[in-house]
Amino acid sequence: MTSSPSATPDASVPPSLWRDLVTLTKPRIISLLLVTTIAPMFVAGRPSLGTVLLVALGGYLMAGGANAVNMYLDQDIDDVMTRTKLRPIPSGRMQARAVIAFGVGIATAATWMLATFVNVLTAALALGGFYFYVFIYTRWLKRSSPQNIVIGGAAGAFPPLVGWAAVTGSLDLTACFLFLIVFYWTPPHFWALALNKQHDYGNARVPMAPLVWGERETIDQMWWYTILLVGLTVIPVAFGAFGLVYLVSALVLGGLLLRGVWRVRHASDYVKPSWWVYGYSLLYLALLFVAMVIDHALPLG
Repeated sequence: MTSSPSATPDASVPPSLWRDLVTLTKPRIISLLLVTTIAPMFVAGRPSLGTVLLVALGGYLMAGGANAVNMYLDQDIDDVMTRTKLRPIPSGRMQARAVIAFGVGIATAATWMLATFVNVLTAALALGGFYFYVFIYTRWLKRSSPQNIVIGGAAGAFPPLVGWAAVTGSLDLTACFLFLIVFYWTPPHFWALALNKQHDYGNARVPMAPLVWGERETIDQMWWYTILLVGLTVIPVAFGAFGLVYLVSALVLGGLLLRGVWRVRHASDYVKPSWWVYGYSLLYLALLFVAMVIDHALPLG
């Protein structure tokens, strides 16, 4: 009997150009960034659907452009890291010049769109996040300091400011705390991944914290940053930015994150608990920002 053609796509057939362009933007990462952009808009006011869609599209293009430029700058180390060697440049599916042109092009389009149809402050903040990620984190800190994630992580904390400015045209104390929440969330989140990817980072000669400080010191730093993070999440309640719904959510979500990092700290083998922390921390941040919106929408908030 002759076997029928497999329904599974031939692995030897390269992905389409469209798929590679989407890959360059890192859509999974951007999905969380969009949550931390759009949620603050509903905390700051009552944005129109048009404004939300414009900010979402502009935010995606800006972050996607930064991610594409990141892949251009990191093409040499992407080629030696298991989790990145199949990206469009190291795999040979796209030329480096095309990648940098695409990244700069969509970031430029995002800047124009946000400045023209939203406001200049929103565009400036989004562009600031782009430059911080590309030049401060990728170009400078990533290969030179184990503090790369701590300082460079500020790039990922710009989205709440972008969303807030899109609605109010300004920034205030609450917006600054939203920035700080994402800033202090980044080290424990990313170090949980770095603990399990030491071999990759070692091959690429990227001085991630576990390789420079050691595993124990990195895990201790994760613990202290998580304590600071949970503390920061409840401070806005003290000056009236959020209410009871958010407070309970922040304490429950933060308690689960603290428990997870505690397990990493006291486990004989940190691999499974650190993977749990990495995965849960993504859900934690998304749910925390959703709780902010619910808190403002409900009478108890």
